[in-house]
Amino acid sequence: MIKFGPTSGEMRTMSDDDIFLSRLKLLIIMARAYLKDCPIGKYRKSAIIENAHHVFYHSLKLVSNEAFFKNNDLKTQSSITSEDEIKEEYVFHQRVQLLSVMAKALAEDRLTGNFRKKALQDNLDRICETLIFNFHIKDVEFLKVA
Repeated sequence: MIKFGPTSGEMRTMSDDDIFLSRLKLLIIMARAYLKDCPIGKYRKSAIIENAHHVFYHSLKLVSNEAFFKNNDLKTQSSITSEDEIKEEYVFHQRVQLLSVMAKALAEDRLTGNFRKKALQDNLDRICETLIFNFHIKDVEFLKVA
């Protein structure tokens, strides 16, 4: 049998950031499915709410950790970063937190109206742009389909 992918010796353990990105991708896919009027059943609603909760608080934790290092003049693991990169990362996490709130609202049938759907679409587009450029995700087709 042909085996694809890395061998077990080449694999690394999953970090919290890997799980965060996976949950964020899933949240993006579910939000795009909502915008394309795909039905949202009971289990999908609970999955959206659970993932939104985890993504929101993990993003909040990342922002607060960066703020702690910056306020105490400590270097982060990624060493010294420019002010623009810090601002860009902060805005990204604010957008992710907004997506989490909007996703929870759509799962609870509170996201109605064309303006809110347009705001959700704009936020999704900006997050996907950031994922492409900052996280170097080349295969973005999964972000475009639901």
